[in-house]
Amino acid sequence: MGRTTFTTEFGCCAIAWSDQVLTGFELPEAQPAAADVAPPPEIAAIIARVQRHLSGDLQDFSRLPFDFHLVPAFNADVLQATLQVKPGQTCSYGEIAARLGYPPATSRAVGAALGVNRWPLLIPCHRIVGADGRMTGFSGPGGVKQKLRLLALEGAQLLAE
Repeated sequence: MGRTTFTTEFGCCAIAWSDQVLTGFELPEAQPAAADVAPPPEIAAIIARVQRHLSGDLQDFSRLPFDFHLVPAFNADVLQATLQVKPGQTCSYGEIAARLGYPPATSRAVGAALGVNRWPLLIPCHRIVGADGRMTGFSGPGGVKQKLRLLALEGAQLLAE
């Protein structure tokens, strides 16, 4: 099992892995740790892609090796559905629920699952917005301000208040 921090245009991020499978990701403001280790080539390639993405060369992270065994089944389903929302697009919590065959009231559970996303940015929970297009909570460092920054980088059409 390994973890390392790395710099990006947005600040210091971190990535964790076990046997080339991703176990976690930390958005900017990640703190270096004494236990940080040099990443193997497969993880170094992912780091390079994250750096490119946060520099404006948008990447699709949907085929990365996420360890979905680390999260409850419902959360894994939500995260996999969220992977289908591509850069520049947004989707509502209710639309994610509908894609999974759940009623609109499940949107709160979708939000809760995204609130504990182990792989923010890589699994783009920042692209999920309120039903009316409003920016709702974002559990990552920087909150909604960071969510807006990521969406703007990706060219998403945002509603003005």
